[in-house]
Amino acid sequence: MKMKNKCPKCGSSDIIIVPGKAGAYGTGNNIQVGWSNFSAVLVDRYVCGECGYSEEWIDKDDLQTLKRKYQ
Repeated sequence: MKMKNKCPKCGSSDIIIVPGKAGAYGTGNNIQVGWSNFSAVLVDRYVCGECGYSEEWIDKDDLQTLKRKYQ
């Protein structure tokens, strides 16, 4: 969905992008990698406006941060 702007399930191009966010007490769509929200890795959601299928994507620049923490 992120790359082709098309739903892989139904073929719709009605894609809603919900940007990742880090709020108080770890709220929002993120992965905590440290003690503060400033160290959170944001997770963007791509949702099909037709069938509701969704995918979550992490920015490529943040992958190394996740590897250091969880691998």
